[in-house]
Amino acid sequence: MQTYILTISLSFLLSLAITPLVIAWARKLGVVDRPNARSAHKKPVARAGGVAIFVACMPVVVGILAVPNAIGESFREIWPQVTVLLAGASVMFAVGLLDDVFNLRARYKLVVQVLAAVAACAVGIRIEVVEVRDLFTIDFGIYSWPLTLVWIVGVTNAVNLIDGLDGLAAGISAIACGVIAVLSVFFGNAVMTVIMLSLMGSLTGFLFFNFNPARVFMGDCGSLFLGYMLATASVMCSVKSQALVGLALPILALGVPIFDTFFAMLRRFLERRSMFAPDKGHFHHRLQELGLHQRHVVMIAYAVTIAVAALGCFMMATRSLASIVLFIALLAMIVFIFRWVGSVRLRETISGLRQKYSLAQRIKSEIRGFEDVQLHFRNATTFDQWWESVCLAAEQMDFSSISMPLSSRDGTQRILSWHSKSNNVRKDDLISMVVPIKDRRSDSPLRLDIVLHTNGCLESAGRRVTLFGRLMQENGPKTLSGDRDLGDRQAKLA
Repeated sequence: MQTYILTISLSFLLSLAITPLVIAWARKLGVVDRPNARSAHKKPVARAGGVAIFVACMPVVVGILAVPNAIGESFREIWPQVTVLLAGASVMFAVGLLDDVFNLRARYKLVVQVLAAVAACAVGIRIEVVEVRDLFTIDFGIYSWPLTLVWIVGVTNAVNLIDGLDGLAAGISAIACGVIAVLSVFFGNAVMTVIMLSLMGSLTGFLFFNFNPARVFMGDCGSLFLGYMLATASVMCSVKSQALVGLALPILALGVPIFDTFFAMLRRFLERRSMFAPDKGHFHHRLQELGLHQRHVVMIAYAVTIAVAALGCFMMATRSLASIVLFIALLAMIVFIFRWVGSVRLRETISGLRQKYSLAQRIKSEIRGFEDVQLHFRNATTFDQWWESVCLAAEQMDFSSISMPLSSRDGTQRILSWHSKSNNVRKDDLISMVVPIKDRRSDSPLRLDIVLHTNGCLESAGRRVTLFGRLMQENGPKTLSGDRDLGDRQAKLA
């Protein structure tokens, strides 16, 4: 117990002493976060505060584990896993620091996260077995690798995304560290207890400067470091215990960032935006839209995390079936809170998923029709065959009508036309445009007038026009081999 108290105290005091130095260093080098449209602060604030968290945590952990006592002996039994955990966290810190200074692309950071997660899996930090006493055991087998990779990368990014208000990510992470430390003590994992207490102490000291109004932000070097440490430490706890609570309790402690990230990804998926695109639909943004001050929003997030984690701790004392029921109930409570603040709307989400599926089916149908017509165009050798293919394309792509004026050399005019057989045509549901088609006979293009149904979706109409335009670009009359002179052919048609 004395070692635990020493660990958290040392890291706390180091953080208090180092953070002001980091603030001065960041301002001197210009490593500051300047206000923009998405910012909650009005003045430039020093970032890369994760340097203070890292420097206050890591030396204490290494020093405590190096002491030749019972904790040191426990470390030597699992030194490969702990070494990779600390090394991977250090790499994440370094990449985050580079991003804070030079703004790395998101894909590069993601690659490093995946590699660090793979390294952890390679030394045995994997979610392999979850036992529910007296009921069943889940052996993930070969799926333990992808499951662990998703967990580590997901939690790392979840902590990064929740870092949107002063003290939010640091406070929730500190609470999660405390929960994992309690879990580690319960299962007799002294090494994880030391690591989590050291991280908790450094975060608590950092919060004195990060709470609203913040003098420093942790930056990506802090959030990526924290996320990786919490993710891998929670997996090591589950490996040690193999009990449901070993994995469930960290999930509950990190419930706010995990669900916030999940719902953010779901929103971006439904809106067909990049997964890395920013938005204003996060948990803390929704609370602010209700008129709450930053501090109140952060305190609510703390309260939700503490309440869920505290109730989750009863899983350590309950029977197997009761622990499952409690876990599911707490997850449902988190989802309800997100729904209440407006971060997720179940009816809109279900409707969005249906629309997404319907759109995907429509796109597949349009692509299939396009590919079928492509074959007809490639087999066309005469102008008659080409026009038949054009009419088929118009039918496949749900056009209302097409027409093409032709003129012979003697000036005779004729209009080729096609009309849809459908009678259910609303004028306000039609779009008309002109498609120019290259003519082999002259430099002036042929004029193809098209009218098409929108079917209630302008995007679909635009996509069909694009596909039709591609057909005309690649298979115009100029490509025909059966008519030596299109002008003569047009004269015959006239």
